[in-house]
Amino acid sequence: MSLALLAPAGLAALAALTLPLLIHLARRDTQRPVAFAALRWLEPRPKPQRRPRLDELALLMARLLLLVLLALMLARPAWRGPSGAQAWLAVGPGADWAAARALAPKGAHIRWLAPGFPGLGRPAPAGAVQISSLLRELDADLPPAATLTVAVPAVLRGLDAERPRLSHAVDWRALPGETPAPAVKQAVAGAPPALVIRFAPGFEAGFRYLRAAAIAWAPSRAAAALDAGPSSMPLPKGARAIAWLVPGPLPAAVRQRLSGGAVLVLASEVSINGLGAATPLWRDAEGRPVVEGGGLGQGLWRRFTRPLESETMPQLLAPDFPTRLAGLLADPPPTPTLAEARDVRPLIGARAGNPPAEDLTPILAILALVVFAVERWLATRRLRALAP
Repeated sequence: MSLALLAPAGLAALAALTLPLLIHLARRDTQRPVAFAALRWLEPRPKPQRRPRLDELALLMARLLLLVLLALMLARPAWRGPSGAQAWLAVGPGADWAAARALAPKGAHIRWLAPGFPGLGRPAPAGAVQISSLLRELDADLPPAATLTVAVPAVLRGLDAERPRLSHAVDWRALPGETPAPAVKQAVAGAPPALVIRFAPGFEAGFRYLRAAAIAWAPSRAAAALDAGPSSMPLPKGARAIAWLVPGPLPAAVRQRLSGGAVLVLASEVSINGLGAATPLWRDAEGRPVVEGGGLGQGLWRRFTRPLESETMPQLLAPDFPTRLAGLLADPPPTPTLAEARDVRPLIGARAGNPPAEDLTPILAILALVVFAVERWLATRRLRALAP
């Protein structure tokens, strides 16, 4: 256990302690001199030297204590929890409850590996949880000398792309069971979005090839209806995939759609200046790039390197052209979140976090109010007027 100051610079307010001292030392004597006629002929004697004297020590101490409390409140003292060795057992939802409880050392803190880390005596959390994130959070909150045992089901969900790296050595136990699946069924990854086509005069051939490909991958005849037209037509709100077959630089409105998260399919005549570096995404049999692409903001762009004509680009007539184009437009597959527990044992070597600290400012505020009430009582009491 230790006491820490979250804002040590607040202690500079302790310099205000000199104010009550100066006020008490500079107080004038409450006695008034009265002229007496019989003493006018006496020779004046030198006045005795008076030493500084502090009157009303109780009032002075109350004021000094009040200023000390206010300075401490500015410094924000915090009480850190115990730093000694403690045993912790975290149980992932879906693991065998009885088998997990048998792993707990004597006097261990037993918690569900779920948001808030509820006690094991509560019902098991429903639905999927983010196992990797919760492990990192628990590791950062534990004291440095704590021992951690983690009991998880043999099949885990809620993982991310990085294997957890913790600061504590973990006793990793895989028990029979499986992490609950998400309640909402996720959408099928890789499905191409609806394509919006805008073209300039002279690009009708490229428009027909892209339209045919979009109709080929459509799941139904109704879904095959395309929003296509000349470049003067405004783009529909919320368009996810846009084919822009207009030579020259991108208009500001189209560029804004790209940076906002849209996927653009560009003709070879479209300028890509300012769109970032281009990476080959599709090569022909001779290794020459057919489509290159990159990203801008939250969006992606794909640009054909040749005119959309069968003479210069025979890939337009290939049976797999619709599939190729759909793959360029589809969202990337989600990161795998399902794995066997034995394959995701946490690594060791992360930087240890600071244990949580309890802010003592509210307690100091209550004490300051009490001291202020005492100071006001001492300053206004009736007996003070009779003090010499």
